[in-house]
Amino acid sequence: MRRLKMSAVPAVVSACAVLFLLMAGNVSAAKKMPAFSLSNAVTGATVNSSDFSGKTLLVTFFATWCPPCMQEVPSLIELQEAYGKKGFSVVGLSVDQSGAKVVRRLIQRRSINYPVLMAESSTARDFGGVVGIPTSFLVNRKGVVVKKYPGYVPHKILENDIRKIMN
Repeated sequence: MRRLKMSAVPAVVSACAVLFLLMAGNVSAAKKMPAFSLSNAVTGATVNSSDFSGKTLLVTFFATWCPPCMQEVPSLIELQEAYGKKGFSVVGLSVDQSGAKVVRRLIQRRSINYPVLMAESSTARDFGGVVGIPTSFLVNRKGVVVKKYPGYVPHKILENDIRKIMN
């Protein structure tokens, strides 16, 4: 049995990580987005999934205490700015157990420009199961989930995928 040289280990680990990200980013989930009625983290008003009818969506499950989730926020703000007037919206679904007050502070502190709703325990299950956060779902204008992204996703990948389904 051959052994890897220790200098080759980082390259092998990097290659495996890239392959995993590419495979994970291509997880297909072609099914109708589940209906939901959730409270807005800022206003408390009920927001229904039907309010987003006809829009391309990036629905992302997150928590305020999750470092990769917080790393994604600037990218999500940028995507909302770039495509919000073109029929696109990021929709943040907070799984924070601490309540809307904590989420509201984050929204204000980070100047989040997309709707953030308080997810219920059934919401993640209805989306087909969310085993880790962040987890995002790309939804086309017909309301069909076309892609699932488990974990942090680089901005370029999200932008390319959004452009593809908006055209």
